[in-house]
Amino acid sequence: MQKLNFPAYSFRFKNSENKVSIFDPIRKKFILLTPEEWVRQHTIQFLIQEKKYPVSHINVEKLVKVNDINKRYDIVIFKPNGEILLLIECKAPEVAVTQTTFDQIARYNLILKAEYLMVTNGLNHYFCQMDFEQERYHFLQDLPNYISK
Repeated sequence: MQKLNFPAYSFRFKNSENKVSIFDPIRKKFILLTPEEWVRQHTIQFLIQEKKYPVSHINVEKLVKVNDINKRYDIVIFKPNGEILLLIECKAPEVAVTQTTFDQIARYNLILKAEYLMVTNGLNHYFCQMDFEQERYHFLQDLPNYISK
């Protein structure tokens, strides 16, 4: 797999029927290793190891209804009170992060109401903080570290 713009992390792999899988510590199972999954697993490790978000606050690939259409978000981080702190959209490295990508995460966030957004293709990372009153987002240099309250 391609080197990504994240620190180096250790992963568990499994090879079965000539297909490689990677262990997801959140879903607690091996997932087929696709370029997007490679980015997702690096993002999860970044959140846990660099930003110190508790594993118990992280959720991966769950259903969300957007305009009566079933969609799946990539990663969310919950606050201790159950509200969503951070919504993350992962793309494969060869997929450019464009306005369409931001439109997608913004549509999801109309439902989820996350305070922060992250969009990444593993090479380029974008971080935003929502301003719900002005109905826009502000770009940030980085995500905040986890702060327990």
